[in-house]
Amino acid sequence: MRKFFKSEGGNFAVITALAMVPIMAGVAGAIDFVSINNKGEKLQNSLDTAGLAIGTKYYSGMTKEELTKLGRDFFDANLLYDRPQASDLIYNDQVADFAASATSSGENSHIEVKSTIEQQGMIGGAITWRTARRSVVQVAPGAPACLLALDPHASSAVKLQGSTEVELKGCVIAANSDASDSISRGGSAKVTAECVNTVGGTSGLTGSSTKLKCGAARERQYASIDPLANVVPPAFTGCKSIPGGKTVTLSPGTYCNKSISGDTTLEPGTYILRGGELKLNGGNFTGTGVTIFLMEGAKVTSNGNAVINLTPPTSGPYAGITIYQEKANTNEVKINGGSGSNVTGFIYAPGAHVFYAGNSVMTGAGQCIRVVGKTIEMTGNSSVASDCDAELGGRKLYAGRIISLVR
Repeated sequence: MRKFFKSEGGNFAVITALAMVPIMAGVAGAIDFVSINNKGEKLQNSLDTAGLAIGTKYYSGMTKEELTKLGRDFFDANLLYDRPQASDLIYNDQVADFAASATSSGENSHIEVKSTIEQQGMIGGAITWRTARRSVVQVAPGAPACLLALDPHASSAVKLQGSTEVELKGCVIAANSDASDSISRGGSAKVTAECVNTVGGTSGLTGSSTKLKCGAARERQYASIDPLANVVPPAFTGCKSIPGGKTVTLSPGTYCNKSISGDTTLEPGTYILRGGELKLNGGNFTGTGVTIFLMEGAKVTSNGNAVINLTPPTSGPYAGITIYQEKANTNEVKINGGSGSNVTGFIYAPGAHVFYAGNSVMTGAGQCIRVVGKTIEMTGNSSVASDCDAELGGRKLYAGRIISLVR
């Protein structure tokens, strides 16, 4: 027994066994560290892809929930799949807290997507390894635009037709349609513009009838952002009456199911039409510093016999907006002023066709007009100014977008 207790023959084995515990723990830790970092890199790649993809679809006013849902679809699509069971994500149960948000800084928007991934340590799961990653994408506006058609699929979403000469000085014609002829020129129409920018293709924009400073139309571009998507129409007030007589002066307020025609002067302010019609078939229709909201099916029609002179307010929540038709209203907006007419500001009808006919008297220095519709048809001789921040209250319209990964 004494010999047994005095024996030193097994000391090395015992010491080795004891030393192996921290050694193995260190090795396991190193393996865990490498593994979580590899997963973190895959997580980062998926977040970068999701952020860039959101940037192609982003529009001002998207909620955090909408951003997160859109981003999650792209995010999941770019995580590794367990083949051949392609419906199961390898890391699906290890990824948590995915979120997407957007902020604005001046004219740029920044989209942030973030998530975490975690795994249990190799030794008994006593340690949870976690890494958090984030990606930031910047969405910057493209070139200044004068016309924007929002329909995603319409043929001839922007149509330049007839014996017209349209001069868009220093600004772009844009369409979000993916049709092969999303922007078309026909007849003897002549077009001068900074450029043409469309998600789809173009038709008729070649030869001497088309002069583009950029050289050739830019097709297969990112969609343009709706510049008035965040504008909230004012609350309805009590219905006002229209005084009798062939010549009337109206004050700001809500007009319900009224037909407004003849010689009409609008005092400065905001006008809400709930149903009814602006029927401009003759006489003078004048308003300085006005915004007209077409709600609940209200519509505006005009012909070449009317003299229309409208300008928007240059300050306040509706600065730069002359005609705003709610998206649910699909009635055509027809602006066809006769000699002496002058319409400036935004004409906005995201759910409808906008027919705009310029007039030779309306050329010269160019009008400060911006037209945004589901589809747009432009005819007549008209000149549109490129730089009129003061008249538009600083409100702008851009064609396309520039998307970049900044973090």
